[in-house]
Amino acid sequence: MTIQPEGEEIRKAVKWVSEERQFEQGKDLNKIIEEACIKFDLSPKEAEFLRRFVLGKAC
Repeated sequence: MTIQPEGEEIRKAVKWVSEERQFEQGKDLNKIIEEACIKFDLSPKEAEFLRRFVLGKAC
């Protein structure tokens, strides 16, 4: 079972963060998440989802 985020922008943000992590391996993950929130104009709720989703997978 996978968790699918609702909304096109949050899906794009998840994909973008994943790609950034591959190409910018030394870059701080929190910085990548912040950039994604700005780039995809995420709401506070979407930003929190993204943070939890990404950090949960990073552990």
